[in-house]
Amino acid sequence: MQNLEWRQIATLTGKEFRDRMRNRWVLAVALVFTVFSLVITYFGGAQQGQVGLRSIEFTIASLVSLVIYLIPLIALLLGFDAIVGERERGSLDLLLSLPITRLELLLGKYLGLAAALTLSTVVGFALDAVLLFRQFGMAGLYHYVGFMLSSVLLGLAFLSLALLLSVVSHERTRASGLAIALWFGFVLVFDLLLLGLLVASGGEFGGQMLAYILLLNPADIFRILNVFSLDQMRSLYGLTSIVPPALANPWLMGSAMVAWITAPLAIATWRFRT
Repeated sequence: MQNLEWRQIATLTGKEFRDRMRNRWVLAVALVFTVFSLVITYFGGAQQGQVGLRSIEFTIASLVSLVIYLIPLIALLLGFDAIVGERERGSLDLLLSLPITRLELLLGKYLGLAAALTLSTVVGFALDAVLLFRQFGMAGLYHYVGFMLSSVLLGLAFLSLALLLSVVSHERTRASGLAIALWFGFVLVFDLLLLGLLVASGGEFGGQMLAYILLLNPADIFRILNVFSLDQMRSLYGLTSIVPPALANPWLMGSAMVAWITAPLAIATWRFRT
């Protein structure tokens, strides 16, 4: 295995991160998260005739859907042209002519984009964290920080998928189309198909195997991780009827999410180097 020049990787990471800061991408995404999270936190219970901070469980349950819809889409749109965009602009050959390996280039790109995505996510949810700390103290903040961490991991998983798409695609238009299709597949179609099979079979399809099929979707891993992190949230989702207690382990779900980060990145690395 070749030795990595971490100084080269750090230089590329810093450049990629500064580019996102320069075009105010981080600020825009953080603002979107802040506005939506505050609106959902305060008005998420409007249908039940209640507004304002109700409980940490209800707050996290209300924000889960926001994260599942927005963060994967933002991560895919952020990373889909990381490599194919350089290739189309003709700058990829120029970068590779420098004393830098393909692996260092790929890692530098990914880490820079990951830093921008992580910063925007944390800043976007920071104001909610302050409000929850004032309302519920350290206990509420502890669970909310866990929710923020899992949100970051979800974004990094989809960013790895976006980088893989960028490596295997030869045109930006194709990469963008695949990114949108991937978002639809994981966020909308996957659960719909499983639900359809479950209903069509009268509840006989899959059994406990159906719960483990959910591990094939990082969005469902995120949902399970946050649904089972707090006892009162288990009654808020129908997933409790099909997810076995074995999957309620947050360390297991966290490991599954890390696998979704590393596996696509490893495949992208192998494909880019060959």
